[in-house]
Amino acid sequence: MTDRKHLPTRPMPQPTAQVQAYVDAMGPELTVRFLLAFGGAEMAVPDSPNGRSAHEALIGSEAAARLSAAKDKLQRRVPLAKAWLAAMLYWQGHSTAHIARTLRVSDTSVRNMLKDRKG
Repeated sequence: MTDRKHLPTRPMPQPTAQVQAYVDAMGPELTVRFLLAFGGAEMAVPDSPNGRSAHEALIGSEAAARLSAAKDKLQRRVPLAKAWLAAMLYWQGHSTAHIARTLRVSDTSVRNMLKDRKG
């Protein structure tokens, strides 16, 4: 998503409890892509990837295998995690307007989410 050379030097936003298992399995950048694509939907994670699932096509077979190994820690419905996503996208250097368009919320909502995470 973002070139690592251009990531900020400040600490990455702490994952929320609902997101932590995804970050542990896939890492933060793939988790952002995964949540943006599948957040809010019910998802059955197979015991082992078979190369045919939409999530495997997005994150790759290695990350899909790690996600399968962690399936007992995942919710049945993939979290939306908009506040964490807003914080991550902001941390990656995206503008408030871009974040609002990406998350399908208002710019005011994005600013409030970012303010709430700081305080």
